[in-house]
Amino acid sequence: MIPSINRSGDRTAGLLHYLYGPGRAEEHTDPHLVASFDGMAPDPGRTTSFDAAIRDLALLLDQPVEALSAHARPAKHVWHTSVRAAPDDRILTDDEWGDIARRVVAATGIDPGDGEPGCRWAAVRHADDHIHIVATLVCEDGSRPDDFRSGKRAQTECRIIEAEMGLVRVNAGDGTAAKRPTSAERHKAERQGRQRTAREELRETARRAVAGAQSEEEFFDRLAAAGLLIRKRAAPSGDLLGYTVALVDDRNENNEPVHFAGSTLAPDLSLPRIRERWPAQIEAGTATAADRTSAVSGPAYARRHAAGVAWQAILSIDHGDDGQAAAHIAAAGEVLDALAKTSAAHTRTQLSEAAWAFERASRSHVRAERGHDRALRQAARDLIRCGPALGRGEDGATTAMLIDMAFFLVTAAAHWHSRKNHAQQATAAQQAAEHLRAAYRAAAAHPMAVLHHRGRRLAQPLLHRQATHLRQALPELAEQIFNEPGWHALAATLTDAETTGHDVTSLLAEAAEHRELDTADSLSDVLIWRLRRMANLPADASAMPDTDTATPRRTGRPVSRPVSRSRRAPR
Repeated sequence: MIPSINRSGDRTAGLLHYLYGPGRAEEHTDPHLVASFDGMAPDPGRTTSFDAAIRDLALLLDQPVEALSAHARPAKHVWHTSVRAAPDDRILTDDEWGDIARRVVAATGIDPGDGEPGCRWAAVRHADDHIHIVATLVCEDGSRPDDFRSGKRAQTECRIIEAEMGLVRVNAGDGTAAKRPTSAERHKAERQGRQRTAREELRETARRAVAGAQSEEEFFDRLAAAGLLIRKRAAPSGDLLGYTVALVDDRNENNEPVHFAGSTLAPDLSLPRIRERWPAQIEAGTATAADRTSAVSGPAYARRHAAGVAWQAILSIDHGDDGQAAAHIAAAGEVLDALAKTSAAHTRTQLSEAAWAFERASRSHVRAERGHDRALRQAARDLIRCGPALGRGEDGATTAMLIDMAFFLVTAAAHWHSRKNHAQQATAAQQAAEHLRAAYRAAAAHPMAVLHHRGRRLAQPLLHRQATHLRQALPELAEQIFNEPGWHALAATLTDAETTGHDVTSLLAEAAEHRELDTADSLSDVLIWRLRRMANLPADASAMPDTDTATPRRTGRPVSRPVSRSRRAPR
């Protein structure tokens, strides 16, 4: 259950007209009163004299305000909140909503009860899943209500209501979330056929523009290249103070572009917060050595390098201090944005959804110590500078490698947020991980099929040798891996590593020891990508020559998969 509180202005009648009217998209159905301050307020939804009833209700609510002298009246005396049920909640009755309204106004100090002076209010229901409460901010005795931090108080009361009424338990907010689109913005998006509101589209575009950017000039160039209208706000000295952005086709009633300040898109998209990400030693427009290397090497290099950097970030989140962890988690969001922007079509949707979900996990009240995140931000920069990757060959295989590592990176972020009791951020990171799972399945299908085919063609003695290496390195996990579909692909990777001169047993142990594997769908897949990165093997196994393969004889039984240790193990 989510309350959303704001001061609406000084026109009680205007707000009531909207709540009892059809709505901007005819979405208001059967508007009616479910509760009021005295239980006897007129209900415009239950009378044929609609305009007169609206006027009567507004006059009733405004009486304590009008009783004051003009100079003593508050400039904005209308208090308004919506209280919305979760999508999976049952449909509540009018009586239940009325009780919720009374508890919310009591908790927020609008009408505390128990003989204390209270404000006049009315609760209107015009949909199954939410109500609106309208109040005037002058008590019956002419005093002002104690509504300090009413939003926090409403949230606390809603958590209690959820528990008592058996409703979905919503994670408490901490004030670091991006501002939610208003109802008007959502209805406007529906009329225009947009999947997201203008605010949300602008936030996503700005996030991608800042991913890996190293100067104001680069950031604004990216915004312009994305087709946004930009206004910059400067001090008299000429110093840039802030910016606003707008979509070209998002206009108000005067046909003017609707601009949003960066700080209203998300707390970390204000210009001062963005500047915190930029290393002071890099001048605008100056390419770093990493820029030049990645630009020459291409998307596959950028993805492989990003996977290695992500691995180090995971270790830092697990073992570093809070400031370092917060910096790495924020930069992880930039990597996801860059990956979504530059990946092939068959993975782009799920990667975009992962980046969108993780945006909430990238912020908390823990102050990020910028500088520790430099490698991750450079990885995001490399991904963008190298341009779009193909969905096949080394580009496609290294995309699967990076998505696999990104899954563990956001999982590490989820664990860290859980330890810090950041409920909303932990949930967001878990949602991002699920989208990354789906993206990985799409990206890994072809490269894993190639590896599986190579593994099935390995000569029996060679396959047995790789099984022995696996048992020596990972005795507790070996039997589980033998029974996975990816075993043959892992055996092919072990053979490739052995062919290039690596100690396979040591390499396997190193790949498995740094972090737990129990969050992985497939231990084989995780080990394959770690081994191919650590051994500097091509991610696309088709680039490797076949080594020591043979076609199994027709014996009537499979010869390439090791038998369980409880029966007969490879010798």
